[in-house]
Amino acid sequence: MKTNMQEQYNEYIEKFKSNASQDTQDKMQSAIDELESSDQGKGLRVGEKAPAFSLPNAKGDSVDLYQQLQSGPAIVTFYRGGWCPYCNMELRAYQQLIEEIHAEGAQLIAISPETPDHSMTTAEKNDLQYQVLSDEGNKVADEFNLVYQLPDYLVDVYKEKGLEVDKHNGDDNWTLPVSATYIIKQDGTIAYEYTKADYKDRVEPSEVVEKLKSL
Repeated sequence: MKTNMQEQYNEYIEKFKSNASQDTQDKMQSAIDELESSDQGKGLRVGEKAPAFSLPNAKGDSVDLYQQLQSGPAIVTFYRGGWCPYCNMELRAYQQLIEEIHAEGAQLIAISPETPDHSMTTAEKNDLQYQVLSDEGNKVADEFNLVYQLPDYLVDVYKEKGLEVDKHNGDDNWTLPVSATYIIKQDGTIAYEYTKADYKDRVEPSEVVEKLKSL
């Protein structure tokens, strides 16, 4: 079942373009271009082993990747935070497919650098029935080679727009993970990856589920 995520993205992008100043749009695009040309946030590749990790979920319970893999493969998606509209659309799209994912014996795990309290808020407002984990300090995202530093000029834009990334993450580092989605096989091998510097460029969740079914 294809979701309507991309249609929602397109509508939001058009709304943003009509409301945001050209200066703001230019700064956001410059940050994406700089990230694409840098060596930050390139992610792991197909065939590599996923790093072992254990992170708290929205309820504070610890979730261990390799324990989850004992019962089946996992889709692991890294998102920037509940303050990001594109992330919320993506998380809701995956929720639409959760029964298909579970039917394949797989689990869905979403990870952000938000504190557990903010992860709980993200899970509740989007009615998510899967694991939403807190990777404070981006330690796990760093092991997946996904972390990048927001440039100062973009931090200023975010602050002007009221995007309190520092409060959501519980630190003032202003680092984020690149949006990335992996399918990890039971032996820990990455079977599929989609990693893009542009946070507006995300794989349609139903395509990930089809890849999962083909394992």
